[in-house]
Amino acid sequence: MQQEQPAGPEEYVTVAAEGVHETEVNRSRFLCALAPAATESEAQEFIARVRKEHPGANHNCSAYVIGADAGIQKANDDGEPGGTAGVPMLQMLLRREVRYAAAVVTRYFGGVKLGAGGLIRAYGGAVGEALDAVGTVTRRRFRLVTVTVGHERAGRLENDLRATGRQVRDVRYGAEVTIELGLPEREVDAFRGWLADATAGSAGVQLGGEAFGTV
Repeated sequence: MQQEQPAGPEEYVTVAAEGVHETEVNRSRFLCALAPAATESEAQEFIARVRKEHPGANHNCSAYVIGADAGIQKANDDGEPGGTAGVPMLQMLLRREVRYAAAVVTRYFGGVKLGAGGLIRAYGGAVGEALDAVGTVTRRRFRLVTVTVGHERAGRLENDLRATGRQVRDVRYGAEVTIELGLPEREVDAFRGWLADATAGSAGVQLGGEAFGTV
Protein backbone atom coordinates (compact mmCIF):
# COMPACT_ATOMS: atom_id res chain seq x y z
CA MET A 1 0.00 0.00 0.00
CA GLN A 2 1.44 3.38 -1.00
CA GLN A 3 1.98 5.94 1.72
CA GLU A 4 -0.26 8.96 1.25
CA GLN A 5 1.73 12.02 0.28
CA PRO A 6 1.14 15.32 2.09
CA ALA A 7 -1.04 17.75 0.18
CA GLY A 8 0.35 20.97 -1.23
CA PRO A 9 3.82 22.04 -2.33
CA GLU A 10 6.91 20.56 -0.68
CA GLU A 11 8.65 23.94 -0.47
CA TYR A 12 8.22 27.63 -1.13
CA VAL A 13 10.31 30.80 -1.28
CA THR A 14 9.72 33.82 0.94
CA VAL A 15 11.36 37.15 1.76
CA ALA A 16 14.40 36.71 4.03
CA ALA A 17 13.61 39.80 6.12
CA GLU A 18 11.84 43.14 5.99
CA GLY A 19 13.71 45.60 3.78
CA VAL A 20 13.49 48.50 1.32
CA HIS A 21 15.18 49.03 -2.05
CA GLU A 22 14.97 52.20 -4.16
CA THR A 23 15.07 52.54 -7.94
CA GLU A 24 14.69 55.60 -10.17
CA VAL A 25 12.94 55.67 -13.54
CA ASN A 26 12.77 58.95 -15.51
CA ARG A 27 13.17 61.01 -12.35
CA SER A 28 10.38 59.15 -10.50
CA ARG A 29 11.54 57.43 -7.29
CA PHE A 30 10.20 53.93 -6.65
CA LEU A 31 10.79 52.59 -3.12
CA CYS A 32 9.88 48.92 -2.79
CA ALA A 33 9.30 47.73 0.78
CA LEU A 34 9.15 43.96 1.27
CA ALA A 35 8.21 41.90 4.32
CA PRO A 36 7.41 38.30 5.16
CA ALA A 37 3.74 37.91 6.20
CA ALA A 38 2.32 34.78 7.79
CA THR A 39 -1.32 35.86 7.37
CA GLU A 40 -3.40 38.22 5.22
CA SER A 41 -3.90 40.52 8.22
CA GLU A 42 -0.12 40.74 8.71
CA ALA A 43 0.26 41.72 5.05
CA GLN A 44 -2.45 44.37 5.37
CA GLU A 45 -0.89 45.77 8.55
CA PHE A 46 2.50 46.05 6.83
CA ILE A 47 0.94 47.85 3.84
CA ALA A 48 -0.89 50.27 6.16
CA ARG A 49 2.35 50.98 8.05
CA VAL A 50 4.29 51.77 4.85
CA ARG A 51 1.48 54.05 3.63
CA LYS A 52 1.66 55.93 6.93
CA GLU A 53 5.42 56.37 6.53
CA HIS A 54 4.96 58.02 3.11
CA PRO A 55 1.90 60.29 3.35
CA GLY A 56 3.34 62.69 0.76
CA ALA A 57 3.94 60.04 -1.91
CA ASN A 58 1.92 60.09 -5.13
CA HIS A 59 1.11 56.39 -4.86
CA ASN A 60 1.62 53.48 -2.45
CA CYS A 61 0.81 50.45 -4.59
CA SER A 62 0.78 46.98 -3.05
CA ALA A 63 0.61 43.25 -3.62
CA TYR A 64 0.79 40.18 -1.44
CA VAL A 65 0.71 36.39 -1.70
CA ILE A 66 -0.32 34.23 1.26
CA GLY A 67 -0.23 30.43 1.38
CA ALA A 68 2.34 27.90 0.20
CA ASP A 69 -0.07 27.24 -2.70
CA ALA A 70 -0.54 31.02 -3.30
CA GLY A 71 -4.18 30.63 -2.23
CA ILE A 72 -4.58 34.33 -1.35
CA GLN A 73 -3.42 36.94 -3.87
CA LYS A 74 -4.24 40.67 -3.77
CA ALA A 75 -3.03 43.69 -5.75
CA ASN A 76 -3.82 47.42 -5.41
CA ASP A 77 -2.96 50.11 -7.99
CA ASP A 78 -3.59 52.99 -5.51
CA GLY A 79 -4.58 55.51 -8.17
CA GLU A 80 -2.26 54.42 -10.97
CA PRO A 81 -4.03 53.37 -14.22
CA GLY A 82 -5.73 50.00 -13.72
CA GLY A 83 -3.42 47.00 -14.04
CA THR A 84 -0.19 49.02 -14.33
CA ALA A 85 1.11 48.78 -10.75
CA GLY A 86 -0.32 46.23 -8.29
CA VAL A 87 -0.80 43.51 -10.91
CA PRO A 88 2.79 43.60 -12.29
CA MET A 89 4.02 43.66 -8.68
CA LEU A 90 1.93 40.56 -7.92
CA GLN A 91 3.07 38.89 -11.14
CA MET A 92 6.71 39.42 -10.16
CA LEU A 93 6.13 37.80 -6.75
CA LEU A 94 4.44 34.84 -8.45
CA ARG A 95 7.08 34.57 -11.20
CA ARG A 96 9.76 34.37 -8.52
CA GLU A 97 7.60 31.81 -6.63
CA VAL A 98 7.51 34.02 -3.54
CA ARG A 99 4.88 33.17 -0.90
CA TYR A 100 3.84 34.55 2.50
CA ALA A 101 5.11 37.99 1.52
CA ALA A 102 3.90 41.55 0.98
CA ALA A 103 5.31 44.29 -1.25
CA VAL A 104 4.58 48.02 -1.29
CA VAL A 105 6.02 50.26 -4.00
CA THR A 106 5.95 53.93 -3.02
CA ARG A 107 6.20 56.32 -5.99
CA TYR A 108 7.34 59.93 -5.83
CA PHE A 109 6.50 61.40 -9.25
CA GLY A 110 9.43 63.05 -11.01
CA GLY A 111 7.53 65.01 -13.64
CA VAL A 112 7.85 62.57 -16.57
CA LYS A 113 4.88 60.37 -17.46
CA LEU A 114 5.90 56.77 -18.10
CA GLY A 115 2.87 55.46 -19.99
CA ALA A 116 1.19 52.13 -19.27
CA GLY A 117 4.08 49.97 -20.48
CA GLY A 118 6.62 52.06 -18.59
CA LEU A 119 4.60 51.83 -15.38
CA ILE A 120 4.24 48.05 -15.68
CA ARG A 121 8.01 47.67 -16.17
CA ALA A 122 8.81 50.12 -13.35
CA TYR A 123 6.54 48.58 -10.73
CA GLY A 124 7.34 44.96 -11.61
CA GLY A 125 11.03 45.80 -11.90
CA ALA A 126 11.05 47.55 -8.50
CA VAL A 127 9.80 44.36 -6.85
CA GLY A 128 12.28 42.16 -8.74
CA GLU A 129 15.23 44.36 -7.80
CA ALA A 130 14.08 44.54 -4.18
CA LEU A 131 13.85 40.73 -3.99
CA ASP A 132 17.45 40.53 -5.23
CA ALA A 133 18.62 43.20 -2.76
CA VAL A 134 16.73 42.02 0.34
CA GLY A 135 17.14 38.31 -0.41
CA THR A 136 14.89 35.27 -0.20
CA VAL A 137 14.93 31.96 1.70
CA THR A 138 13.51 28.56 0.81
CA ARG A 139 11.25 26.90 3.34
CA ARG A 140 10.67 23.16 2.98
CA ARG A 141 7.90 20.93 4.32
CA PHE A 142 8.97 18.47 7.00
CA ARG A 143 7.50 16.06 9.52
CA LEU A 144 8.11 16.72 13.22
CA VAL A 145 9.69 13.66 14.83
CA THR A 146 10.34 13.22 18.56
CA VAL A 147 13.02 10.74 19.64
CA THR A 148 13.37 9.60 23.26
CA VAL A 149 16.58 7.92 24.35
CA GLY A 150 18.51 7.15 27.55
CA HIS A 151 21.10 9.60 28.85
CA GLU A 152 23.96 7.20 28.15
CA ARG A 153 23.28 7.31 24.38
CA ALA A 154 21.91 10.85 24.02
CA GLY A 155 25.13 12.79 23.48
CA ARG A 156 26.46 10.54 20.78
CA LEU A 157 23.04 10.29 19.10
CA GLU A 158 22.67 14.07 18.98
CA ASN A 159 26.15 14.37 17.43
CA ASP A 160 25.32 11.66 14.88
CA LEU A 161 22.06 13.40 13.96
CA ARG A 162 23.80 16.70 13.36
CA ALA A 163 26.73 15.04 11.54
CA THR A 164 24.32 13.39 9.09
CA GLY A 165 22.69 16.75 8.32
CA ARG A 166 19.42 16.16 10.13
CA GLN A 167 17.57 19.21 11.44
CA VAL A 168 17.67 19.03 15.26
CA ARG A 169 15.13 21.55 16.57
CA ASP A 170 15.19 20.97 20.32
CA VAL A 171 16.84 18.79 22.98
CA ARG A 172 15.24 18.36 26.44
CA TYR A 173 16.68 16.50 29.41
CA GLY A 174 14.37 14.70 31.84
CA ALA A 175 14.09 11.09 33.00
CA GLU A 176 15.06 10.42 29.40
CA VAL A 177 16.44 12.74 26.75
CA THR A 178 13.94 14.01 24.17
CA ILE A 179 15.28 15.15 20.79
CA GLU A 180 12.91 16.89 18.39
CA LEU A 181 13.85 17.06 14.73
CA GLY A 182 12.33 17.74 11.33
CA LEU A 183 12.50 15.20 8.50
CA PRO A 184 11.24 15.18 4.94
CA GLU A 185 8.23 12.82 4.84
CA ARG A 186 9.96 10.48 2.40
CA GLU A 187 12.86 9.94 4.84
CA VAL A 188 10.81 8.90 7.88
CA ASP A 189 10.89 5.13 7.25
CA ALA A 190 14.63 5.12 6.47
CA PHE A 191 15.23 7.19 9.60
CA ARG A 192 13.48 4.60 11.78
CA GLY A 193 15.90 1.95 10.51
CA TRP A 194 18.93 4.21 10.96
CA LEU A 195 17.86 5.09 14.52
CA ALA A 196 17.35 1.43 15.47
CA ASP A 197 20.87 0.64 14.28
CA ALA A 198 22.40 3.71 15.95
CA THR A 199 20.82 3.00 19.36
CA ALA A 200 20.59 -0.80 19.30
CA GLY A 201 16.81 -0.47 19.25
CA SER A 202 16.68 1.46 22.52
CA ALA A 203 15.24 4.74 21.22
CA GLY A 204 11.55 5.57 20.85
CA VAL A 205 10.10 7.51 17.91
CA GLN A 206 6.90 9.55 17.81
CA LEU A 207 5.63 11.32 14.69
CA GLY A 208 4.14 14.77 15.06
CA GLY A 209 2.53 17.20 12.66
CA GLU A 210 3.87 18.93 9.59
CA ALA A 211 5.55 22.31 9.38
CA PHE A 212 7.78 24.34 7.07
CA GLY A 213 11.40 25.12 7.96
CA THR A 214 14.18 27.12 6.37
CA VAL A 215 16.48 25.09 4.16
